[in-house]
Amino acid sequence: MMRAENATSTVDGNALAGMMDDLLAGEITVMTAVCGGCGSAGPLAETVVELDDTAAIVRCRSCTHTLFTVLRTDGRTRVVIGMLRELSDS
Repeated sequence: MMRAENATSTVDGNALAGMMDDLLAGEITVMTAVCGGCGSAGPLAETVVELDDTAAIVRCRSCTHTLFTVLRTDGRTRVVIGMLRELSDS
């Protein structure tokens, strides 16, 4: 695991573009989400989603903690992170 004292360089957030594009470019429903509440891991497709016209609340199927919320208002999309400990493409 990377630690701050082992960083080889410090740059601004633009450096994330390639890494995040790689992560989010594929089919997100197969990405593995790990709950920070209970430690359960599984594909996003297996989460419980409460949905309306402006929001999606994504909950852990095991403990029902909110992993994250997607909000769509004023033509913008925001993601509010809750108990999501990790999201990976494996």
